[in-house]
Amino acid sequence: MKKNITINLCGRLFQIDEDAYEMLQHYTESLRASFGKEEGGEEIADDIEERIAELFEELKASGVEAITIDHVKDIITRIGKPEELTGEEEKAESEAKGHKYDSFREAAQGVCDNVRGRMAGKKLYRNPKDKMLAGVLSGIGVYTNTDPILWRLLMVLFTLCYGIGIIAYIVLALVIPEAKTPEQLLQMEGKEVTPQNLADVVVETSKAPQRPSLFRILFSILLKILLVIIAFPLMIVCVVLLIGILFVLIATVCGLVLPTNSNIPFSLSSMGFAGVWLHNPVILVIFVVALFLLLLIPVYAIIHMILSMAAKVRPMGAVQRIVWIVLWIVSLCTVVPMGLKIADYHNRYIYEDTLDGRGRTYQGIRMSAEDADFLRQGDWTIVKAENCAHYTYCGYYNDNPQVRFLDTFNEDCKEVFHVEHKERVEPGVYRLECMARAEGPGTCIFAVGEGKHLSTIPVRSQIDGEYSMGWTPIVIDNIVVSDNGITYGMSSDSTFTGLNCRAKWFSAIDFKLEKIK
Repeated sequence: MKKNITINLCGRLFQIDEDAYEMLQHYTESLRASFGKEEGGEEIADDIEERIAELFEELKASGVEAITIDHVKDIITRIGKPEELTGEEEKAESEAKGHKYDSFREAAQGVCDNVRGRMAGKKLYRNPKDKMLAGVLSGIGVYTNTDPILWRLLMVLFTLCYGIGIIAYIVLALVIPEAKTPEQLLQMEGKEVTPQNLADVVVETSKAPQRPSLFRILFSILLKILLVIIAFPLMIVCVVLLIGILFVLIATVCGLVLPTNSNIPFSLSSMGFAGVWLHNPVILVIFVVALFLLLLIPVYAIIHMILSMAAKVRPMGAVQRIVWIVLWIVSLCTVVPMGLKIADYHNRYIYEDTLDGRGRTYQGIRMSAEDADFLRQGDWTIVKAENCAHYTYCGYYNDNPQVRFLDTFNEDCKEVFHVEHKERVEPGVYRLECMARAEGPGTCIFAVGEGKHLSTIPVRSQIDGEYSMGWTPIVIDNIVVSDNGITYGMSSDSTFTGLNCRAKWFSAIDFKLEKIK
């Protein structure tokens, strides 16, 4: 016996048993909780309650005196659950997306499983049973369980793209070993190495080869033509490299035999290597050895590859190929930095003729042969030289009209010139004397011992409307010298002198250093 209660639903009275009421109440509360989060949700919940009241009214009209739990269940099924009413479209979309993602993941997993299954238990070898050149593409076909023709067509297409296919094929032929033994043939096909399988391989290799198809014959002819086209430039490259090796060999022998300062062809001086040989010969030795290897390894590889294709020699093993490739790369990485170092020594220490045969460079600065010779003989070091028309001058000094001295010139007074000479002397106190002159202010004679001493060069005077020679004695006393020696010279570099140069030219000559204590 169940207890019935009377409820008011949308202004209508209905008799309903206690269990059905609890289910109906839970359903309506769930509706309002679900739709309450949305805009207009209360109105939607009211409409659903109105629909429930209509269904109850139909049951009452059909003779039902009290609503039971079965009636409520049927109405809920007809109207729908709250989660179905509120999230039906979003759920459908999320399910569709999830289905797509699952399909993609399953498809990708299927591809991976397929690839893994094709290569399971196999090793990559060059296939000697079905080769047109080196068996590379046939081996890849066996390894991936695909038709080698597809790989050959792909290689032809890559070859037409700036020869990429040729380079790739040569690298693969050098790296991938050839399956020579029955065990390697079984490993290439992914078969177990058993006595029965070994016997089958031996029997198969002893059979007469089958007659190739027409397509295979045509493709083989095409590859042979392509090989001839490739072999011709390879031979040219090989010849060029051999000439380069011969040149390096001759240059090495002549450089060791001929005097360093000789101007004979292939001597160190004529090739521009005298400076690096005198100051750092190890760099030159390393450069020559690396250059030999850089040229010799490709020649050896090309000749060996041609002979192995002609079955004259055994092909290289994988380890041997890797060793040669690594050694060649190391040689290349050695030649480049050593060459840059040699070029740096060349610019710093070598006197280089210009096109007219008169110009030279001194410590990397282009100047006349006379300037370079004067600075070299005096062991002068150019610290800075900017906007200078020349660095020495041949003029009048001490009743001699043909004396060369330090001199620099710039019409706009923009020359920045700092030249110095270093001497190793005993510790003590010294005096520096010289003769100097300048067209304008801002230039100095300097000496550096334990401290820096500066003496400005006097501006040349004008007497009776004519310029005098203007040579003025410069004396710097009390130069304290320690174990580091002394450095002296002349400068217009404002960062060193602290003065702004406003002279078109300035000169110095006849430096004398005297110990006074």
